[in-house]
Amino acid sequence: MTRNLFVANRVREVLLNGHWIANTNYKEQIQNINWQQAIEKVHNLNSIAALTYHVNYYLAGLLSTFENGKLEINDKYSFDLPVIKSQDDWDKLVVEFLSNSEKFANTIEQLEDIRFDQVFIDEKFGTYLRNVEAVIEHSYYHLGQISLIKKMIMKNE
Repeated sequence: MTRNLFVANRVREVLLNGHWIANTNYKEQIQNINWQQAIEKVHNLNSIAALTYHVNYYLAGLLSTFENGKLEINDKYSFDLPVIKSQDDWDKLVVEFLSNSEKFANTIEQLEDIRFDQVFIDEKFGTYLRNVEAVIEHSYYHLGQISLIKKMIMKNE
């Protein structure tokens, strides 16, 4: 298997269809909850909606970077979740997240092998591979949070 396919499959595993590492994925966790559950705050933890928005922010930002060569996202905006007031608002976020997840995996799948070892925008950010691996690791980190928050919410209902 080529590196681009291997890495794209790892992206899909955490975001869309995997079970190997966490026995779940984002798609499974976020598709079967309602908007009230998505925005519910448990103690001082982020909501599932906030975490979904957060990961989607980086997916969308990196997709844009891959297209235009400019890094225009900023960590300080990554939790600026618009207010979710309805199931429709939540469904739109889920659809956008899943669409960006698939686009991101497809983009990685199309990268030439040599690109993975090239500098990503600026040397301080490392290589393309380092940044894609960071997306995978960051996504697993928040997937664990979402899984636990969801269990706490479901236990309370």
